[in-house]
Amino acid sequence: MSRYSEAAKKAIVQHMFRFHLDLIILRIIQEEEAWGYKIMRKIREDHGVVIRHSSLYPLLNDLERDGLLRSRKLKKYGRIRRIYSTTSKGEVHIEAYRHIFNDLLGS
Repeated sequence: MSRYSEAAKKAIVQHMFRFHLDLIILRIIQEEEAWGYKIMRKIREDHGVVIRHSSLYPLLNDLERDGLLRSRKLKKYGRIRRIYSTTSKGEVHIEAYRHIFNDLLGS
């Protein structure tokens, strides 16, 4: 049994999402190519956090502009989806973040 309350866990998760959403999104896309709605749904299902379109899409655009993501258009069921995948630069960014975070925590 965890010694932290559900309220404490929720507060920590919200804090992490607020300040590390870019990395969380990169990790989701690293596991599997995804489009915006799929990313939002995965975050909600896995972590109970609701991300709004107005937060997600500018961040995806920034990550792509910075060379951490790439996108391609895919037509499915008559709709065009923008499918995101990580770039090699994005993979390096994720790994660097992991090492720095572990160093800070003393792991």
